[in-house]
Amino acid sequence: MAAVLTGGILLLLGMGLAIGGVWLAALGGSWFYLLAALGFLVTAGLLIKRHGAALWVYAVVVIITLLWALWEVGLDWWALLPRCSLVVLIGLWLLTPWVTRSLGTPATSRAPASAATSRFWPGFDSRSMAPLAAVLVVSAVVALASLFTDPHAVQGQLPDAVARSAHEADAHGDEAQQVEGSADGEWHAYGRTGFGQRYSPLDEITPDNVGELEVLWTFNTGDMRGPGDPIETTYQVTPLKVDDTLYLCTPHSLVIALDADDGSERWRFDPQSPQDINRQHQTCRGVSYHPGSDESADADEMHCARRIFMPTADARLLALDAESGRACVGFGDDGAIDLSANMPNYRPGFYYSTSPPVVTQELVIIGGAINDNVTTDNTSGVIRAYDVQSGELVWNWDPRNPEATDPIADDEFYVANSPNMWSIASVDEDLGMVYLPMGNQPPDQWGVERDEFTGRFASSIVALNLADGRVEWVFQTVHHDLWDYDVSSQPSLIDLSMPEGDVPALVAPTKQGDLFVLNRETGEPILPVVEEEVSQATQLPDVAHPTQPASALSLEPAPLQEAAMWGLTLFDQLACRIAFRQLNYEGRYTPPSTNGTLVYPGNFGVFNWGGIAVDPERQVAFTTPGYLAFVSRLIPRDDDYSLHVSMDSPGPGINENFGAPYAVELMPFMSPIDLPCQQPPWGMVAGADLRTGEVVWQHRNGTVRDLAPLPLPFKLGVPDLGGPVMTAGGVAFMSGTLDYYVRAYDVTTGEQLWEDRLPAGGQATPMTYRNSQGKQVLVVVAGGHGSLGTKAGDAIIAYALPE
Repeated sequence: MAAVLTGGILLLLGMGLAIGGVWLAALGGSWFYLLAALGFLVTAGLLIKRHGAALWVYAVVVIITLLWALWEVGLDWWALLPRCSLVVLIGLWLLTPWVTRSLGTPATSRAPASAATSRFWPGFDSRSMAPLAAVLVVSAVVALASLFTDPHAVQGQLPDAVARSAHEADAHGDEAQQVEGSADGEWHAYGRTGFGQRYSPLDEITPDNVGELEVLWTFNTGDMRGPGDPIETTYQVTPLKVDDTLYLCTPHSLVIALDADDGSERWRFDPQSPQDINRQHQTCRGVSYHPGSDESADADEMHCARRIFMPTADARLLALDAESGRACVGFGDDGAIDLSANMPNYRPGFYYSTSPPVVTQELVIIGGAINDNVTTDNTSGVIRAYDVQSGELVWNWDPRNPEATDPIADDEFYVANSPNMWSIASVDEDLGMVYLPMGNQPPDQWGVERDEFTGRFASSIVALNLADGRVEWVFQTVHHDLWDYDVSSQPSLIDLSMPEGDVPALVAPTKQGDLFVLNRETGEPILPVVEEEVSQATQLPDVAHPTQPASALSLEPAPLQEAAMWGLTLFDQLACRIAFRQLNYEGRYTPPSTNGTLVYPGNFGVFNWGGIAVDPERQVAFTTPGYLAFVSRLIPRDDDYSLHVSMDSPGPGINENFGAPYAVELMPFMSPIDLPCQQPPWGMVAGADLRTGEVVWQHRNGTVRDLAPLPLPFKLGVPDLGGPVMTAGGVAFMSGTLDYYVRAYDVTTGEQLWEDRLPAGGQATPMTYRNSQGKQVLVVVAGGHGSLGTKAGDAIIAYALPE
């Protein structure tokens, strides 16, 4: 009876594979599924007839499946598993006594069976089982070998500190002291300093002792995601540490000061920023600090000598006294600047700043975020510089009116719908330049109406003169961006020891996986950049740029092929293969289309706002590349007001593109059971030598514990959102993976050294400082990310080595 029931199940499975296999083959895809379906169906028929030849036929199915899987993916366990697991499990079931005892003729009428066979498989000749048993043993050996093989790993060791000449060492030391402007144990800016390196010279925590880290204190802000919040309500803050105080903000624009020793609250400021469902993002990545001067203290009667600057969700820039948290009344209008001033087409909730401003000795420089893909009738993406004491506008740089940098008149407006800078800028005060990571002009996927200035400045690194805001140089990372490939990461500034001597460099990570290493004085590449020909298959009348820049240092993933499609079983993998064949895809930079385009890397990015960490002594980068494919589909619009893609989503109408001929559907490329269609790894850690451009090591990072239906800690490698930090102790930390852990790594080899479970998603960049007892402290924020679906929270957690 078991054989007949099994045959019925195999008949249904075979029919399903046959339907999908014919479909895939008609699309030009693999014929394996059709052949496997034939094997299932023949086996099913023989089982229903209770014929022993079913095991022989199924043995052929198993060996063909194994050979096909090895040919496609080699010894890659997580790619082999979905191809072979169902087939092997069925084979094991076919060898059980419940099935075999009813197959064929009694053993007594045939050649004698062994005693073991007679005991465990009575009534069946073991010779009929031998081929299937043998191929299952071979499958087990292959599976065991693949468990100890990772074809995606790169093994190597990053170099130690770079040897410098005496002259270069002195020059480097002098410059480091001037630029960092803070003691070893401090963290005065988002990336620790205006250089955006996310590197600390503290070295108490080392690879030898990091495993001893324990929680020192925990603080809960009380600011939680709630009803009426946008979907993307997230906690992305990196706190600052100045003297004995930590400064941080929360998603709803609260500013909080904590005692750096015990995490107790010293003060908090609530700017009373109202809720607004029109905001695409409800977040705060950080505040900024100005140390003050004698002049500033005199000007404000000893109040606000040291200042904290905070951008709010309702488009204000606040200046607060670092000591008390009170508003600096001498700054702007009673301590605040209205960032909606002179902005065309301004609507509440459509423009605000999610990232901390750049603060120099004299200026506070800020950009803003514009809701993606809502309308062509946007406000301006202008970048503005204000006097750090008075709040008076010093200069403004509008990407669509780049020459007019003098402060705008009160009755004038900036140019509408210009590219914006929503991420974090870097600054070199000695060179007198601020470096802007520029976004695209909305709508991202339609560029017919872009002008020459948008064509020059969108998706670029732009260096502006600090004194007057004029353009010093521009390096464009994507020409005519149709993929939402904003420069989302803060550029990291570092002096590289090259054969010609020390070179002032800028390292710009991008969503597409390139790390452009440029001379920050001139914008010229230090590591080679070439223009590669790309797909031209655009939706007319739009025209794609014929070439795109590619850096010699890149963590770009290999182009997708049908063999890279993935699933837990043959069936969801087959569905992903069919979807892959139906989409437009000609590699990176395949233009969007009404048919649907596979975008890989997706607009989530290989690197996003978390960026990378660079070590100025070793001259290496610690990176956390992520790999998720997205699907982009243009939807013809009937008019400028109907909802086409956001009917079920509260808010302003993200991706509707009012005013353009197309709305756009954007979604991750997922299987019918809501898993990525591309095979893992989806997230890695990687170490790169910035002088040579070599990726020296690379490893999977993170588990599916908090992504899968069951909390299984399988290390497939998952994406992260939130950057890493490196230390002089040779340890790097990150917490942004989509499982809820903070982890430590050996910078030299990339080996994971330690991890600790977080109470919520850790989608923020950690930081580290020295407290008053001289201990090095690691701080991690666990607050979750709304659009990623990670658990929400409000925890600030400090770790330190035990006494």
